[in-house]
Amino acid sequence: MLGHHRGATPFVLSFVSLLACADSARAQSAGAAVDLPDIVVTADRRAEPIGRSASAISVLTREELQSFNPTSLVDALRSVPGLDVSETGGPGSTTAVRLRGANSGQTLVLIDGIRVNDPVSASGEFDFSTLLPTAIDRIEVLRGPQSALYGSDAIGGVINITTRSGRGEPRFESRTEAGAYGTVNTSTSASGSIGPWSFAANGGGQKSAGFSRYGYRVGQLERKFPFFEPDGFNRYGGYGRLGYDAGEGVKLEMGMMSSRTSAEYDAASSTLPRNVVATGAGRIFPDTPANAIRQLSQIWARATAETGPVDHSFQVYANQTDRDFRDVSYRTSTALATTTSGRTEFRGDRVGTEYQGDLKFDAFGSLTFGGRIETEKATTFSTPLLPTLRARSRTLEAEQTTKSVFALYQLPIGERIILSAGGRHDEVDARSFDTWRATGAFLIPETGTKLRASGGTGGKAPTLYQLFEPTFGNAALSPETSIGWDAGVDQTLFDGRVTLSATVFGNRFNDLIEFNSATSRYFNVARARTSGVELEGGIVLWPELLRMTGNYTYLDSEDERTGLSLQRRPRHSGRIGFPITPAPGLLIEPRITMVSQRFSGNNETLPLVPYARLDIYAEYKIDNTWKVFGRVENVTDTRYQEILNYGTTGRAAYAGLSVTW
Repeated sequence: MLGHHRGATPFVLSFVSLLACADSARAQSAGAAVDLPDIVVTADRRAEPIGRSASAISVLTREELQSFNPTSLVDALRSVPGLDVSETGGPGSTTAVRLRGANSGQTLVLIDGIRVNDPVSASGEFDFSTLLPTAIDRIEVLRGPQSALYGSDAIGGVINITTRSGRGEPRFESRTEAGAYGTVNTSTSASGSIGPWSFAANGGGQKSAGFSRYGYRVGQLERKFPFFEPDGFNRYGGYGRLGYDAGEGVKLEMGMMSSRTSAEYDAASSTLPRNVVATGAGRIFPDTPANAIRQLSQIWARATAETGPVDHSFQVYANQTDRDFRDVSYRTSTALATTTSGRTEFRGDRVGTEYQGDLKFDAFGSLTFGGRIETEKATTFSTPLLPTLRARSRTLEAEQTTKSVFALYQLPIGERIILSAGGRHDEVDARSFDTWRATGAFLIPETGTKLRASGGTGGKAPTLYQLFEPTFGNAALSPETSIGWDAGVDQTLFDGRVTLSATVFGNRFNDLIEFNSATSRYFNVARARTSGVELEGGIVLWPELLRMTGNYTYLDSEDERTGLSLQRRPRHSGRIGFPITPAPGLLIEPRITMVSQRFSGNNETLPLVPYARLDIYAEYKIDNTWKVFGRVENVTDTRYQEILNYGTTGRAAYAGLSVTW
């Protein structure tokens, strides 16, 4: 929700002035022209050149993801304009992502084209800490309301994560990295094809002793409490895909994945009295030995057939999200008599089937259409452990079925104009909502220019928790809705050595679901609006040696009931990178991430100071088989917070080795 205007901090002004020269696009070497990825599939539910897409979409490749922290997607996702991320105390902790100021539960997340938002969480968001980053091959981020294509939850946009598929000669890769905070990360992957068969697989594990999620490097807390115990985590998992080309345009494919994260956290840090003091030898408040286990599992099968003018795709899928929290709270001391603890279990299940057809009319465009039937189930359990052990009890069991139909017509007019219009109808048990989307692009190849615009509506069905939780639920809730638009220009100059992308956008959200503390119920009471500017691009400053890349987001957000800014939405944020290739096979890239003031509490309370963080990544490719790499996070040891009183990394160094054969 949009707040009163505040002056930009000096580092933000400097950042914007640099981006006035060029925004960030990605290239594999400094001497080459800056190239955008060729094909995207998320913008219109079918493969198309990104240069012909009228949507605001960004792509992160596997190579880019590998140059960031492999234990968390947070740092890599900050390369996307319009996207904001917050962790509750470092890798392994609960991680929320917001697009264009929408709530985290209003961003739809897909893995291999299948929705994975948690059916049992209160707001239905996807927790990125459940995912093993080494299994990812590519991420496409589609910004703006996309419910006409993808249904519920796609109000802020869509994050489509894909795992690697097999193609070409069999190929194997192993990577290992170790460094600060007792961190070790390792993974092995294989992919390729043999005759009509294709395969891909990845397995890996990560562990870290970590740092205290609450209070680490927070001055006022460290002065009060001389010691915080580290909160570590471990994660392991893998995925596999198997495909068969039956010939005559018929292909079969199946895949599965599973990832398990066990992380320590400080359960009662936000509820303890402010006057709590350290007690006992080495034990303090508000540190607590709580632990969370999260597991995400998915399996799917897909058949595609190209039959002349119509391509068919049919898939079935199932996934499950399990979260198991072991809470510990100290009320007045660490003595057993004043300790309370309990176990809370959340299980979300999803099973569904979807059909999509693509009808081609040659010069008259194409029609994409289909439907989906999906059932979600939420189950929760509670077990009090201390001070009195009680029996495990079921606290929620509910399910709902979604039935959807959609269609999108895309029409090229000559070689310069591409138009599209589509709509969708969703029925979620007794509730239903209709959404639409329209886009247009105008290409000027003589000047390397693309003008684009899009508009549409979004919808989000109430979650099972909001509807049926026995104490807080409200079965009369209506879907959340939104309407949004964007317009932008993509420009290349000097034979592709400079790329620029600028987008302006606006959104209005209605019937937002909030918890009313006075009645202890959820209600459709909130209204909000967001608007802003997104910049992205890159420039070759010195051929074969130096590039500059960057992205910047200006976000104005307002709670329309109060006129104040929304919680945790920075007005200015962005990143600048300077990839340097001083010798063949050697890459050194300093990156500066900058975030302006934002508020950790509602109604512009609990302000967080602006910060700038410097990271450096380097790699040296010895030959086609061996590569060494390293990175230093937070080089200047900047103290900052993403959520009030939760810790972030200090200066930390890591190094690793990759072998490919």
